[in-house]
Amino acid sequence: MRPGNRARAYAALGAAIVALTLVPGGARRALAEYGDVVINNYSDAAGVRPAVFPHWFHRVRFRCKVCHSDLGFKFKAGGNEINMLKIIDGQFCGACHNGNIAWSVENCDLCHSGKPGTPTQVHESTIQQLAAPAETPAAAKK
Repeated sequence: MRPGNRARAYAALGAAIVALTLVPGGARRALAEYGDVVINNYSDAAGVRPAVFPHWFHRVRFRCKVCHSDLGFKFKAGGNEINMLKIIDGQFCGACHNGNIAWSVENCDLCHSGKPGTPTQVHESTIQQLAAPAETPAAAKK
């Protein structure tokens, strides 16, 4: 990225962060779905909401190798040292989220939509919270 482009990207990022903090109600609340990855390696410390990566939304559009081989994402939630400087520089998410292929970093709330304090994790199915555990055959005979 050329120095002039980087300076404009940083300025836009700063303006977007300030705008989000000043708007009453802030950004929209995200609803996590099964398989979404919450990324909170640095968000809480930076004073922004965690990013929510919609894994299956991307998976139905691209083969695994696009992100995990070509772009270098590890197969583990929290296993990548992703930060905004790297994204602005075209690494990780920034390979596509550059304003040409997909939205750019100026649209903070499209990614940073998680609940503050949520740890980095893969969002699992909520059925475990709703269903009672099934009895095992051995337990049922007692």
